[in-house]
Amino acid sequence: MLKRTALLALSGGLVLSGIAIGMQDGESTASGKPDWAGQGNGKVHNVIYMIPDGYNASYATNYRWFKGEESSFDPYVKGLMQTYSADTEVTDSAAAGTAMATGVKTNNGMVGVTPDGEQVDSILDAAEEAGESTGLVATSTITHATPAVFGSSVESRGDQALIAPQYFENGVDVILGGGRDYFLPVSEGGKQPELNLIDSAESDGYEYVTNAEELASAKNGKLLGLFANDAMAPELERGDTDQPSLADMTDAAITSLEQDKDGFFLMVEGSQIDWAGHAHDAAWAMNDTKAFDEAVAAAIEYAKKDKNTLVVVAGDHETGGMSVGSNGEYDLNIDVLHGVKATGDTMAAALNEDRSNAADVLKEYANIELTEEEAALITEADNAATAINSIISDRALVGWTTSAHTGTDVPVYAYGAQAHKFSGLLDNTDLPKLMGEAMKIEF
Repeated sequence: MLKRTALLALSGGLVLSGIAIGMQDGESTASGKPDWAGQGNGKVHNVIYMIPDGYNASYATNYRWFKGEESSFDPYVKGLMQTYSADTEVTDSAAAGTAMATGVKTNNGMVGVTPDGEQVDSILDAAEEAGESTGLVATSTITHATPAVFGSSVESRGDQALIAPQYFENGVDVILGGGRDYFLPVSEGGKQPELNLIDSAESDGYEYVTNAEELASAKNGKLLGLFANDAMAPELERGDTDQPSLADMTDAAITSLEQDKDGFFLMVEGSQIDWAGHAHDAAWAMNDTKAFDEAVAAAIEYAKKDKNTLVVVAGDHETGGMSVGSNGEYDLNIDVLHGVKATGDTMAAALNEDRSNAADVLKEYANIELTEEEAALITEADNAATAINSIISDRALVGWTTSAHTGTDVPVYAYGAQAHKFSGLLDNTDLPKLMGEAMKIEF
């Protein structure tokens, strides 16, 4: 773990509200300007937009202690972003994503439309109109709210079967994530009324892949990867599957999209950070942040080589009201989370009918010796997973204030060409507009 004194002067910079700010060693150009500050005001060739759903400065701070060093994107923090929606101070992912994709505020629950139901184009649509290739990557169902706002328009985020066909209608070239059921007809166990969208995609020239091995050997071109019937596995449990990591999907998407000499736009979501926050599952949150961190590292590595790619990272909102320290203690015991090998949901599913094996389950999956009081909490709880997550969070001294979202500002990070545009206090509607300016496309 990092020394606390080291964090206070991380890489010669400052730490403000849990965010490291400052130039990194070895990251200056011949002119003395840090290369992450941007490459002038010329046209940006590629944009990679990375969204850690539910993530804010508290997650960033806890993750830094969990990792033992700064994240791949900590050095490139630029400012803060407001997250409120058109109808409330506390947004959901659909409204936040719509603002971040289209530059237009809407009501909670609405995807790619105004509060009046009028369809609005996204930055992905604008990139398509400019002749660029486009892609969407997520660890949720790929038709979930955040990816949906970039390639579809529906008045209710729950209409995932209506979202899937719009991706093909809107010409999205790379589609990677979970949610196979939303691409298959009811007659084949899916949720499409009639169409088999996978067959249609293959007829239209998409290569279809279903696991990590197939993704790794995919040829460069239009790509459809659906790795689970519903959401993909949490990173804690991905090793028990044949699913690719978020970094694997990011690499594959970039490799496919970069073949287009006109440039590309790619959105990558770390979807399940948010779900972990809703569940107060601190280990799930930190491990899915790790998966997202590795995906950002892959994107930044590409941007460093390409020299004309912009990488922007911003959560859509905060989830759970996570704190650094809890129970009145001026401390953090984040190392507890390194011993956790499964989500609270999985541990709850391993309990027997009377939950008398709680101590054995927590020892096996979390390396925790339960006290009698903690075992009783699990036995008597209305929701065993919630009780398990509460015990683990308390042990780690990670606090929570709500099972929903909060309305706090979130940090914005940017690396590469024209990264300087993303400095200061921004609104979530500003981000796609700034990307449009950088790419010199009408938006």
